[in-house]
Amino acid sequence: MKNQFLCPNIPSPPSSPSPPIKPIHLIINNVMTTKSIIISILLTLVCAFPALAQDADSLYAKDLLQPGTQAPDFTLAAPDGTRHSLSSMRGSYVVLDFWASWCPDCRKDIPAMKQLHAEYGQTVRFVSVSFDDKRDNWTACINSNGMDWLHLSELKKWKQTDISRLYNIKWIPAMYIIDRQGQIILSTVMVEKLAAKLKELHEL
Repeated sequence: MKNQFLCPNIPSPPSSPSPPIKPIHLIINNVMTTKSIIISILLTLVCAFPALAQDADSLYAKDLLQPGTQAPDFTLAAPDGTRHSLSSMRGSYVVLDFWASWCPDCRKDIPAMKQLHAEYGQTVRFVSVSFDDKRDNWTACINSNGMDWLHLSELKKWKQTDISRLYNIKWIPAMYIIDRQGQIILSTVMVEKLAAKLKELHEL
């Protein structure tokens, strides 16, 4: 007697053939095409959102006094208590650098400022104006970093200083170059632009 519970002998479906392996040059072409598409998308985003393509000056230097403006005079104290005025430097180019020891971006620029002072300090006066309100912090940063040029401060909090209002300092670091007649010829928050302008003046 046949076992009625035996499964009928159903043949297995034929196995699907493996997909053919693409030649390597087609794979490379596909990768390059994908890369081109990604680059095109990024370029489109930059064009659609101009702020992405702006440098730091277009964001943070727009309130600074503009080239052609007469630099406001001021008199401030150095760490040793001696007082110095901008007008006493008339006849020299002056780099006016606004910073603070507590400012990470300012500290990051110190090596570049030291290099610029080493290159141009014989013909250009470097003056750093600090927004530190604690003398010890200010002088410790100057000494530990070997910043051997003129340093001045009101030793007040940034927003309480007169000079921040005179020079419209709303972001630090901020830098000006003042010519021999006391006119501003550069206002920037970028040490790279400061370096480029000093190089240009040196080559005149």
